[in-house]
Amino acid sequence: MGSGRISGSGARHVALRTFRPTDSSATYKVFFEAVRRGAATLYSEADLAAWAASEKVPERWGERLSLHHTLIAEREGRIIGFMSIAKNGYLDMAYVLPSFMGQGVAEKLYTALENWARAAKIDHLTTEASHLARSFFARQGWTTLTPQTVHRNGRDILNFRMEKHLS
Repeated sequence: MGSGRISGSGARHVALRTFRPTDSSATYKVFFEAVRRGAATLYSEADLAAWAASEKVPERWGERLSLHHTLIAEREGRIIGFMSIAKNGYLDMAYVLPSFMGQGVAEKLYTALENWARAAKIDHLTTEASHLARSFFARQGWTTLTPQTVHRNGRDILNFRMEKHLS
């Protein structure tokens, strides 16, 4: 099956759909891999371990994704990324498997979420972005408001409050 990279055509062969409760395990795997491997050059091992503490799916993981508008990116039936946004415009999660990063998957997910937000008459988006996600969101027209420290499993981890006005 190779590296899992999308060759040549970018995200064209990636299908988007809404989250289903049966996606909990696969989306958590994407999250865990994106944090532990995708962000490995930007955070300490201790920070990564606090952020994604266990490979075991947390008890309310699927419930959390079900509460938001969550889109799934699939290629050949495999979940390779997901993003979720709340009805108030808070972009809660944005993760892509490391082997698919930089290939247009996040852009495809984000464009669909932003279009959903516009259709839902949401005019202001917010998020708390990691170092890795910050540069992605900046390319999508987001503004960094302030760096902040969040407490995760005994560690203080730096992220960035960001926003985008849609009107």
